[in-house]
Amino acid sequence: MGVKGFVEGGIASIVAGCSTHPFDLIKVRMQLQGETHAPNPNPAVQTLRPALAFHPTSAAAAGSVHVPPPPAARVGPIAVGVRIVQQEGIAALFSGVSATVLRQTLYSTTRMGLYDIMKQKWTDPASGNMPLTRKITAGLIAGAIGAAVGNPADVAMVRMQADGRLPAAQRRNYTSVVDAIARMARQEGVRSLWRGSSMTINRAMLVTASQLASYDQIKETILERGVMKDGLGTHITSSFAAGFVAAVASNPVDVIKTRVMNMKVEPGAAPPYTGALDCALKTVRSEGPFALYKGFIPTISRQGPFTVVLFVTLEQVRKLLKDF
Repeated sequence: MGVKGFVEGGIASIVAGCSTHPFDLIKVRMQLQGETHAPNPNPAVQTLRPALAFHPTSAAAAGSVHVPPPPAARVGPIAVGVRIVQQEGIAALFSGVSATVLRQTLYSTTRMGLYDIMKQKWTDPASGNMPLTRKITAGLIAGAIGAAVGNPADVAMVRMQADGRLPAAQRRNYTSVVDAIARMARQEGVRSLWRGSSMTINRAMLVTASQLASYDQIKETILERGVMKDGLGTHITSSFAAGFVAAVASNPVDVIKTRVMNMKVEPGAAPPYTGALDCALKTVRSEGPFALYKGFIPTISRQGPFTVVLFVTLEQVRKLLKDF
């Protein structure tokens, strides 16, 4: 029974992850908008000598005057998607999809399987239901373990998705998730594969607890009150509501996780962020608290369909494998 839960959860997660990958890519690009440490493709234009035409001697003595660049215009998810297609081609919407497959195989298979095991052990035999507190606890535990297992694929996925926004000379140009992981380990050390793991684990705990627990709770409530019968309508309603809850709970952590994972550390130079807390403080200080909800529209646009596809596929896979 335990192994079957991993197989069912893994199949459903891979299907859901691949089908909603473009939304995830747009979300990552939006979360990196306005980042203080983002690379500047044309840094030379930021150093000006405004007095040179009138006072060449004094200007030379005074040196360059640094004028901070104007803040980049924030664009919405549709504009981001259109820009990606125009500049990088339609195939770019699936940049990093190999990492998504590996991430779902490692992270989601683990969390779904562990949650299923705990659900079986902690369900009240008399009522057939598990208390909400136990559902949340099971989600927190399963999410943490799954995230720790899947973090290398998560880092690779974020970098592959973000690569297209870098100037051509600075792109990493990973050819696949295997190439990404191998090069990170070789060039930056094995520890780089778990960069941002604290945020990944925190996010995964929030997502798994809110997503799986709320899905089960909402589904049970619908069935107990007779609002709908156990079928496709119930599964879609419960899963979309669960996706919304998960998006609201996880978006701030997701923004910080994306930025920490994507940061480029030059040899001998201090990293842009010393950790998750430093990244959060710098983000809020330079861009305001609402920066933590950057990419929320594509997050919910992805989290809603992802959760619907995940649980609808899961219910169908369970029916197919019920006799095994």
